[in-house]
Amino acid sequence: MKTGYLSLILHAHLPYVRHPEHESFFEENWLFEAITECYIPLIGVLDRLQDDQIDYRLTLSLSPPLLTMLRDDLLQQRYLKYLHSHIELAEKEVFRTQKQAALNELAQFYLKFYQNTLTVYKDQYQGDIISAFKKHHTSGQLELITCAATHGFLPLLNISETAVRNQINIGVNTFKSHLGYAPTGIWLPECAYYPGVEKLLAEAELQYFFMDTHGILDANPAPNNGVYAPLNCGNGVHAFGRDPDSSKQVWSSHEGYPGDFDYREYYKDIGFDLELDAVAPYILDGTTRANTGIKYYRITGKDIEKQLYDPVIATEKAKQHAADFINKRQQQIAALTKKMDKAPIIVAPYDAELFGHWWFEGPQWLEEVLRLASVATQLLATSTCSDYLKQSNTAQIATPAASTWGDQGYYSYWLNESNSWIYPYLHQAETEMEQLALDLNNLTVTPLQTRAANQAARSLLLAQASDWPFIMKAGTTTEYANKRITDHLARFNYLHDCIRKNRINERYLTALETMDNIFPDIDFRDYCPK
Repeated sequence: MKTGYLSLILHAHLPYVRHPEHESFFEENWLFEAITECYIPLIGVLDRLQDDQIDYRLTLSLSPPLLTMLRDDLLQQRYLKYLHSHIELAEKEVFRTQKQAALNELAQFYLKFYQNTLTVYKDQYQGDIISAFKKHHTSGQLELITCAATHGFLPLLNISETAVRNQINIGVNTFKSHLGYAPTGIWLPECAYYPGVEKLLAEAELQYFFMDTHGILDANPAPNNGVYAPLNCGNGVHAFGRDPDSSKQVWSSHEGYPGDFDYREYYKDIGFDLELDAVAPYILDGTTRANTGIKYYRITGKDIEKQLYDPVIATEKAKQHAADFINKRQQQIAALTKKMDKAPIIVAPYDAELFGHWWFEGPQWLEEVLRLASVATQLLATSTCSDYLKQSNTAQIATPAASTWGDQGYYSYWLNESNSWIYPYLHQAETEMEQLALDLNNLTVTPLQTRAANQAARSLLLAQASDWPFIMKAGTTTEYANKRITDHLARFNYLHDCIRKNRINERYLTALETMDNIFPDIDFRDYCPK
């Protein structure tokens, strides 16, 4: 008999990085690496579970920028070029290591990995990864949900309700255009909640979202069941809280499974280890060291010479960790059912890119977790939040607390000395966009003016992405993050001024539409404040 539920949620998102103005662009590799190491391995997991008729439930959020990039012809062509390049590099590695048996075996492992990726992407799904996920949604095992339009950090955009409304509504509409149906849930960017956003979620006909633990525990009134049952925000929109124990076991590289010494070491890559001449054709400019994806060593441990990676041992360790994870969830549920008046649900949300990209064995672990959870004698069953709400339709009414799942739990990672400068510009642009929409809405607008106003709205949305202030605080590719913010704001300002002065340069407008071709159905009139 099932006495409780486990809800696994993967959040798949990347910022909109597309540069047709360049023959190739380094940051586009973010997408290509995620497809190769995360999304296609995840599809493989789902396909095998379907072939073996495993009964499971899993939730996957697909952000609008990711959906758009996955369906983009230019990026699909560039991804195929990326894959062929990696196959060529792996073939060279097989040749280079032919007198080193252990290394050669690993080189052949990577060659097969890339060849299989190409087969799945090109031959099995004809470059349409979204259709693969939709197939598993249709079968009833996978629930797909949406995210905000450009992953905007909603609490800091909330100086304008119109800004938040458009982030939510355009996210829902983009999901509908790619998947063909309306989502029931949303992943709030960075799990960032502020009291009142549920009103806009209800307007968009969304039923639930996710929060970090303290956002639920600090709710008013206090939750009767902690994070193990959703809260009704008072209008039928439900907040599900993250279980801290199951989360830390997976995402923590120090305390969690990914730090195990038998797993593949992410940071030791032949792009840095080999002579430059050997890898030069496979990095962007032939001189700047970068990851290639071919990594021969395991984590090993501190102060010990790195040892070679063994995929067989790593796979076995992933199965052991999956068994440990399920065992601990059973123990949790056994304890929770003694003190709860309803079936508990353990909500375990993770960034999808952790699985395969940062934690190479993550997809194998996930597959084993879903297989073990399907066994009839288990105390738990996997469930989506939609399924849980259908069978448990009475939830405590409370207002969650403002929170995020970021460092320190609130808004500081997205508003600090490294990135606070951007918000006055974002708020000013939003105010100007709303006024422009109001003014144009009262006029007879030409097709050219409509195009320019729609493109201005796209530029504003792209500037609002939470990825850029996050990168600025993290201190990684800060130069690129600064450039993305300033470029999108500059494009908005240019278009706004051209419309106001009625001096629209159609040639330049077309160039901007070509570079930022996201949200083809956007309507600037949606920026008229309600």
